Formats: sequence, structure tokens, C-alpha cells
Amino acid sequence: MSQSIGAGAIKPQARVRGKRSFSIGKIVSYILFGILLVTQLYPLLWLAIYSLKSNEEILSGSFFALPASPQWVNFTNAVESGNYFKYLYNSLFVTTITMVGVLLLASLVSFAISRFRWKYGQAVMLIFLIGMMIPMQATLLPLMLIFKNIHILNTHASIILPYIAFQTPIAVFILSGFMRTIPHEIEESAVVDGAGVFRIFWNIILPVSIPPMMTVCILTFINIWNEYILASTFISSEALKTLPFGVNSFVSQYSVNYGAIGAFLVLGALPVIIIYFLLADKITKGMVAGAVKG
Repeated sequence: MSQSIGAGAIKPQARVRGKRSFSIGKIVSYILFGILLVTQLYPLLWLAIYSLKSNEEILSGSFFALPASPQWVNFTNAVESGNYFKYLYNSLFVTTITMVGVLLLASLVSFAISRFRWKYGQAVMLIFLIGMMIPMQATLLPLMLIFKNIHILNTHASIILPYIAFQTPIAVFILSGFMRTIPHEIEESAVVDGAGVFRIFWNIILPVSIPPMMTVCILTFINIWNEYILASTFISSEALKTLPFGVNSFVSQYSVNYGAIGAFLVLGALPVIIIYFLLADKITKGMVAGAVKG
């Protein structure tokens, strides 16, 4: 009887310890996530405050103080003097064409690698994986010589083509991982019904692959929207420049309009922030679908 009493007395203690460890783990997780949230949101908040300050407040060194009087004129200067809408149109055009090109090439390559049984499938996949490791800066001089010889330097094509080339490997990695999980019985049924390869790709594989394709679209948009190195190297015409070039409009030989620069950066980042928050769940679902199932 004493043994049974002792056993009954041990169980509640074990439960209490389990609850304590679980609650401590949750507290630590909340603290870590809180720190991560602050480190991610603080730069955006600081930029918003920065954009509403005058040059005197910024140069005084009060980086963390609120503006004494919000300078909304900075946003007016950013739109007018920074040619915001012209640069915005160029960025939208370049980014849209890049996303379409990346989706088209990556979906076709991923379909061939993941659904066909051919000798060089793994070799092709390896080539794309190697392409993910090539730094963009290492290709500037060769690309400039090539584009100059084929007469597309200082055109949108000179940045769209490299953008597609650098974004396609990661897109192939994501899409191929997902397409491998699609049951082959679906294709066999379609073949019995008389469907060809193109019809299987267009009517079966693509509709099922929408989540990872949305992930590819968003990642491509974020990577291309603020790209500056290739654009500054291959584009010199004012009419073709993209959004990051607008910052240069507020820098002259003798003065810099820091408040207008902050306002322009806010306007430039706003489309990315809106799209990311609207479609953040699709990024997570697409990445998980391609990683876990594949």
C-alpha cells in the first residue's frame, strides 16, 4: 500500500515539471521572436521617421528622435524631383518581364527534370545548382562586352536577360522539388485519354504547381525590385533607369536633400512591403511544399 501511495505521489510532480519546462520554452520562444520582430520592423520605422525630418534635424545627429514638425514636403519632392513615376514604370516593366521569363523557363526545365526519365536530367539539375553559386558581380565585364557586341547595351534587355539568368536556378530548385511529389498516376491517366506532353504540362502540372510558382514570383519580385549593380552598369539613359536611381536626383555637388532621399526610399519600398504582407502565407506554403514533400 505504501508503494502505491509513493507511485501516486510521483506522478503529479512529473506533470508539474513538464508544465514548467513547457512554459519556460514558450517564454524563451516569445522572447526570441520578439527580438526578431523588433530587429526586422525597426529599420522600417526608422526610415519612416527619417523621411519626415528636415536636413537640420538629420545633420544634428538626432537619429532616434521624432521630427519636431513632420516635413511632408519631402514626399512631394520625392515624387516631382525624383521622377518617381517614370522610374516606377521602368521598374514595373523590367520586373514583370523578368518574372514571366523566369516562370516560363523554370517551369519547363523543372517539368523536364522531375517528370521525364532521361540520361542527363541530374546533370542539368547540377548545372542549375552551380548557377546559384555564381556571384552577379563576377559577370559584369563579360556581359558588358557581349551586350556591346550584340548592340543591346543601354536597353532594358541588357538587364532583363541577366535577371532571368540569375533568378532561374533558385526557381528551378523550388519548382522541381515540388513537381517530384505529383503522383505519376495522374499523367498515366491523361496519356490513356490521349493527352500529349504539352497538354499534360499545361492542364495538369501547372495548375497543381501554383503555390510554388507564387513563391517564385514573390522572391523574384523582391530580388529584382531594388537591384542596382547591373542596372547602373548597363543602363546610362535617363529614360530607362529604374527606381533605385531616383536617389541620385537629390545628391548634388554641394548639397544633399536627406529628407527627400528618405521619402523616396519609403515610396520605393512600399510596393514590396504591400505585396509581401498580402502574399506572405503563399511564400511559406510554396517553400514548405517544395522542401518537405520533395
